Amino acid sequence: MLDSLLKLVHVLAVLLWVGGMLFAHFCLRPSLGVLPGPEQRLRLVHAVLGRFFQAVLVAAPLVLVTGLWMIGRVAKASVQAGVPFHMPLHWTVMATLGLVMMAIFGHIRFALYKRLSRAVAAGDWTAGAAAQAKVRTWVFVNLLIGLLIVVVTLLLG
Repeated sequence: MLDSLLKLVHVLAVLLWVGGMLFAHFCLRPSLGVLPGPEQRLRLVHAVLGRFFQAVLVAAPLVLVTGLWMIGRVAKASVQAGVPFHMPLHWTVMATLGLVMMAIFGHIRFALYKRLSRAVAAGDWTAGAAAQAKVRTWVFVNLLIGLLIVVVTLLLG
């Protein structure tokens, strides 16, 4: 039962994170063009990303904790059974790339989003557009890594 609960929380947190990036990149961003100017677009992007990043600040640690807990449970069971524990390749790929995603998210949230926040607060739409472009680029990189993790996990798992 605990294994199922851990996996459920892990997968739901991943869905929120990766699904949110898919939404932001392929639905929100292209739709911003209907707004008349950079002021409205940047204020909306700032508000949406603020909410999304708050959710990821919960989801990312949940992914990390549940992932480590599941790996630890299997390792412990192996050792208790007298069998050496060898982490499967797809788990190693998933864990490594997941940590890379978390580092990238940290950069997005605590550096780039702060630049965007300062620009929006100051009404500096040129600086805001530059910050948004960097956020968009790194979110896309993280989205690609997240999708790679899903593909590797499903194909090798």
